[in-house]
Amino acid sequence: MRDSRPSRTAHRVAIRRAAHQLVDDPVVFRDPLALTIIGAEAASNLHQQISSERDKLNRALRAFMAARSRYAEDHLDAAVARGVRQYVVLGAGLDTFAYRNRHAESGLRVFEVDHPATQAWKRELLGAAKIALPGEMTFVPVNFERQILREELQAAGFRSDRPAFFSWLGVTIYLTHEAFTATMRFIRSMPADSGVAFDYGVTRSSLSFLERIALQALTLRVGAVGEPFRLFFEPRELAKELEEMGFRRLEDLGRKEINGRYFAGRSDGLQVTNSIGRLMSAWVQDPGQSACAKR
Repeated sequence: MRDSRPSRTAHRVAIRRAAHQLVDDPVVFRDPLALTIIGAEAASNLHQQISSERDKLNRALRAFMAARSRYAEDHLDAAVARGVRQYVVLGAGLDTFAYRNRHAESGLRVFEVDHPATQAWKRELLGAAKIALPGEMTFVPVNFERQILREELQAAGFRSDRPAFFSWLGVTIYLTHEAFTATMRFIRSMPADSGVAFDYGVTRSSLSFLERIALQALTLRVGAVGEPFRLFFEPRELAKELEEMGFRRLEDLGRKEINGRYFAGRSDGLQVTNSIGRLMSAWVQDPGQSACAKR
């Protein structure tokens, strides 16, 4: 993305989350602020064009985006149950967790990390929507390619000596491998019970012919708005890389596993239809804890 302009893909993702609240029943990911935060104009346009959200392509994209948000917050709930009280939303975009924080009374502090231009735009949208900024959340403007995440977080009050959970949705595919690795090594340096949930793009060589065509179409669309895809992984190679870093309890979900967990038994056709994107979680454990349990 350009330094002076907020992410256009972040807005489109937020609109799909809002559409999920309007179109799909039951919802997989419930977000009462999703429609409000996108802005009055975008919300009005969505209501007027809601029929387009029912086509096959939009439904499949919406399913993956709803599933990945649910996946991250499910793992956050598990982390909080183990005593984690810091939540870092990397590449937050228009994520709304901080403003509906169900763990606020437990003392969960939320750090929203994003590009400065996107973060400034989000603050304007929050103000226009009259969504209050909670005392337990902090904005942390960071350019992942130019600034050191640890330093910026610590300057904002983050405690590196206490466990934290990180969500990293819709971001890794836009990074260099060096930026991805640096961030993951930082997370790995955190105390035991820290963890991360993220999504990633699969290498073209691992996809079917039709999936490669679909990926090419998406690549052209995001490239046209100045936010090109950069980083893809082969699932086994990524798992190996994270294990070598020292992560444990890896979980890697593809289309079949995502649909089985979040979309089973539906009659409306809402499901993930390709293998382009996958969901992954990884945890930091004490040396004495059990070895990696990978599914």
